[in-house]
Amino acid sequence: MLLGIGVGALFHGFVPEQWVSENLGGDAWYTVPAAVLMGIPLYSNATGVIPVAEAMLTKGVAVGTTLALMMSVAALSLPEMLILRKVIKWQALALFAGVLAIAFTLVGWGFNVIT
Repeated sequence: MLLGIGVGALFHGFVPEQWVSENLGGDAWYTVPAAVLMGIPLYSNATGVIPVAEAMLTKGVAVGTTLALMMSVAALSLPEMLILRKVIKWQALALFAGVLAIAFTLVGWGFNVIT
C-alpha cells in the first residue's frame, strides 16, 4: 500500500498535467492497451492501486484508461502469474492472461466512450 501511495504521489507531484492531458487524456486508442501492459509488472492489491488511480484521474487521465490499469494490476501482475504457474499449465495460464487482457482493454475502451 505504501508503494502505491508513493507512486501516486510521484505521479501527482512530478508529472506535468499538460503532458498527461496531451498523451493520456484524449481519445487515443492506444492509452488503454498501454495501461493494461503497464499494470503487468506492478504488484499491488485493490487498496494499493487506489492512490495511483486517484492521481491519474486528478491529472486528467480518462476513466477507462485508469480502470484498465487498476484491473490489470490486480489480476495480471507478474508475481501473481508466477504463483499461478505452480498450479496451472503455462498454456492455460497464457489463455487466462490473454482473455483478461482483452477484456480489460474492451472495458477500458467502453468506459472511455461512455465518459
